[in-house]
Amino acid sequence: MATRLNPYISFDGQARQAMEFYHSVFGGELKMNTFGEFGMQDTPQADQIMHAQLETDRGYTIMAADTPPGMEYKPGSSITVSLSGDEEVLRDYFNALAEGGKVGTPLEKQMWGDEYGDLVDKFGVNWMVNLGGLG
Repeated sequence: MATRLNPYISFDGQARQAMEFYHSVFGGELKMNTFGEFGMQDTPQADQIMHAQLETDRGYTIMAADTPPGMEYKPGSSITVSLSGDEEVLRDYFNALAEGGKVGTPLEKQMWGDEYGDLVDKFGVNWMVNLGGLG
């Protein structure tokens, strides 16, 4: 898979409904995973969306999630730029974007098997990097 850049939208409990709506608008293939599927079965967030991805026939990709427990939902700052793929250059991008910024999650292996990290760059832009097969 080549690398790609696409929006990643955060929601406050409405990710499933929003992504189903975008699916009805753009068509394509929609995949969604809940927090419960990734180890949070006995929590209030079990049925909320941990990761959703819509791949349209026109080549658009929209990703989204409900804001995870412990993170603040801030309307207006609900979009994060997501870089994903399987090329090692993503590691270099992550490190370069982190210079002068603040790393929230270091780029490291996650429970879904990929390497993932997130940061806010020195200009206040939110970034997620997923190195592996998920994104």
